[in-house]
Amino acid sequence: MASSGGVARTLCSLYYRFTVCRQCQRQVPNLSKTNRFVVSTRLYSEHRSTHFGFETVSEDEKTEKVYKVFENVAQKYDVMNDAMSLGIHRLWKDALLQLMSPTPGTLLLDVAGGTGDISFRFLDYIRSRQDREARRDTLSRQSASWQEITEAYQPGQSDRQGGVQAVVCDINKEMLKVGRQRAAHRGYHTGLSWVVGNAEELPFDNDKFDFYTIAFGIRNVTHIDQALQEAHRVLKPGGRILCLEFSRVSNPLLSRVYDAYSFQLIPVLGEVIAGDWKSYQYLVESIRRFPDQEEFKAMIEDAGFFKVQFHNLTGGVVAIHSGFKL
Repeated sequence: MASSGGVARTLCSLYYRFTVCRQCQRQVPNLSKTNRFVVSTRLYSEHRSTHFGFETVSEDEKTEKVYKVFENVAQKYDVMNDAMSLGIHRLWKDALLQLMSPTPGTLLLDVAGGTGDISFRFLDYIRSRQDREARRDTLSRQSASWQEITEAYQPGQSDRQGGVQAVVCDINKEMLKVGRQRAAHRGYHTGLSWVVGNAEELPFDNDKFDFYTIAFGIRNVTHIDQALQEAHRVLKPGGRILCLEFSRVSNPLLSRVYDAYSFQLIPVLGEVIAGDWKSYQYLVESIRRFPDQEEFKAMIEDAGFFKVQFHNLTGGVVAIHSGFKL
């Protein structure tokens, strides 16, 4: 008796003439060009393998698994960041903003930034800079009346933001939900926009943003090279990419301590705080699979960026890579 799969193939052959996909060498229906591309791309993605931590999975499976990880950890994500890094992640993100040094009127795209950490810092930095400029302007008006001084200097005035300044883009709706809740709780009512989007296929026009940031997110992307090309596409000429990510520790002693802490304590913290051992085991493994500083620098250059450099923080536990689109 023929198997159900064999029957299905026989029935299909009555309606379609098959062709061979050039990418994955599997037979696909000879449909229109558009439909054939969709089918072959899906089969190609299913066929190709990649890594999910130390596990080998198909590309489609990795996308689903990564989505599930961050869906699971969204509510405890920031608490776990504090626990895993002993709060040092806040200093790393502050260092990113200091390196960026944005000016009022610039537009930021924060990719994989669902909880809003980088965007909140960006807005705070812009407001602080505006306030300093207002103070200097006030001091320069030696003969100004009190009414003129009051009108000129109003710290934190929201309409000086000139509309949306930071766009948070994340593929995970749960992470964005947490980010919006945090924004409302902290009083960020203007200057922010939240968009569901994939780093590998950003839903934005070319040459749109002054800065592109991605903090602790690039290692979870299936095709890192494609995400970097998208970053290059959406940045304006002169725009800058800044990527904060875990990297390679150069000191052997620190490296051994770091490995022991990562593999033995972080999954335990994940279980105790978030009730999720497996997700945090994956996050640790994904760090070890990510390219080192020099290799990632070369990947950014291959995407078309210039003046690419990196800054190690905490002995190389993390690194900030940056580059410019000319």
